[in-house]
Amino acid sequence: MSLSLEPWFGPHLPRDIYLSLLHLEPEPGKEKSPTIPDGVLKAALLQRALEDIKRILEVRNAKQALSSLLQRGSVGDDLWQRFLRAEKEIEAELRDVVEEANALQPNWGQTIFQSANEMHQNAILREKITSIQAKGKRDREWWDREKATIQSNFMKELGDDEKETAKPATVTGTDKAGSEEDAVMVEGGGPAAPGSSKRKRKAKK
Repeated sequence: MSLSLEPWFGPHLPRDIYLSLLHLEPEPGKEKSPTIPDGVLKAALLQRALEDIKRILEVRNAKQALSSLLQRGSVGDDLWQRFLRAEKEIEAELRDVVEEANALQPNWGQTIFQSANEMHQNAILREKITSIQAKGKRDREWWDREKATIQSNFMKELGDDEKETAKPATVTGTDKAGSEEDAVMVEGGGPAAPGSSKRKRKAKK
């Protein structure tokens, strides 16, 4: 039954690359396989260990949650069996990497996963820094747009205020009538001078 279960992880490409480098076939017409420098093999094995670190962390993070779901009956036993098989495969993979590391360099198997874990943490840190920088750039662009909008609106309001101030005062109908009456009084010599009415009465007599 376990053989028919779908693998928990997908293909292990770094492992496949390392094994292909380790077991290169001879070129056509030649008896010996090309010699791969130890530096290339070490780099390929380190990438293989890096992928193993990612899978170990994934298994550790999933185990507790998956166990709880299994106890509550939220997942089937086949999923749990897939997970257990993945754990065994990782254990075998780790042993194989340690043996390969020691074969390439004595005692390297004791530190290869430490180096791979540091590479993994550095990659996570770079991703966070890149994300923060991208967010900062987006925030800066947003603020520049907002600042430009605020300045544009302010200048528009300032221009409207200046136009209102520059408009000539409007003469109302009442003011116009009052000014016309004043003009009539001025043209007529203003109010009658004292004593003028008396002279008129004497003339009548």
